[in-house]
Amino acid sequence: MTTSNHSHYFQNISHLHHILAPIMLLPLLLTTITGTVYQIVDLAGQGKAFKWLLHWHKGHFGTLNLEVIYPFLDALGLFVLLFTGISMWLHSQRTSKKQSTEAQSND
Repeated sequence: MTTSNHSHYFQNISHLHHILAPIMLLPLLLTTITGTVYQIVDLAGQGKAFKWLLHWHKGHFGTLNLEVIYPFLDALGLFVLLFTGISMWLHSQRTSKKQSTEAQSND
């Protein structure tokens, strides 16, 4: 991969990450919070009164029922964010190491 293509690739990765992160924030927070709160109330013996939390946790929002695809969309979004985030981090590590090496050789 040439330097130009390499740079363009990481610009695309960064762009994808910046677009997807705010979109995935709500479903991931919703899944995490509803799962945690339900577990707490279930341990307190109040699970039956909070079954609606499980519906939200699984992607059933009243008339909008996404239970079949919601977990897969959550997982796919999380994996893409992990991949793009780690790629950007590794790229920044390599870039900063390369700049540090070039600065030392110029001294």
